[in-house]
Amino acid sequence: MWDGSIGQRLVAASCDQIDDRSARHTGLFIFAQSAKHVGLYGKFGFRPRFLTAIMAAPARRADHDERRLPLLGITRQAAAGSRKRSSRIDRRAVSRSRPARRNPHGRARALGDTALLWNQERRLAGFAVCHWGPASEAGEGCCFVKFGTIRPGPGAEARFGALLDACAALAREAGMPNVLAGANLAREEAYRHMLVRGFRTMIQAVTMHRPNEPGYSGRGFYVLDDWR
Repeated sequence: MWDGSIGQRLVAASCDQIDDRSARHTGLFIFAQSAKHVGLYGKFGFRPRFLTAIMAAPARRADHDERRLPLLGITRQAAAGSRKRSSRIDRRAVSRSRPARRNPHGRARALGDTALLWNQERRLAGFAVCHWGPASEAGEGCCFVKFGTIRPGPGAEARFGALLDACAALAREAGMPNVLAGANLAREEAYRHMLVRGFRTMIQAVTMHRPNEPGYSGRGFYVLDDWR
């Protein structure tokens, strides 16, 4: 049923719902070689920006303090901290979320865990939502970082490295030999840091944005994400 304008109607309906929610920034993920899809979404105001690299590395050992909480079962205190971290990424691009609630369905599906990184003052310095297992999007043998970020400011690169170590520790506990994570190439420092740590690109794609602004994909942002 391709080429029957069904895709255009679906995108139009989706954009209407997004506009009804007054979203300031909207994005999507497509494979970079698909000129047809770039053209389709371009009709609705989406513009391609930097490539996103979906990268993988062996789960190496970590030597810092880490904590785990069940995915979708985050306590309100931890959720407030992670919400504060993510809201600092870019207040124009990331909206404040509601307090997290316990969700037995998420635990029953065994999607994974959330890695929490603490500093010496026992303040949350970063977090990463990690998936694995057959019910998740991770793929065989992978701990998949759906989203992760760290506290900005001095020492950000060191915190980012510690967060990657925390993800690797989760992977080892779960019996997953590899960590899989996405890095937009516009976040140059984060991308280069991952290369140095042994991450290698498995898939390259492009994110399209509406409006044509970087959002939180730019220099100085230490963020892991995968919009697939």
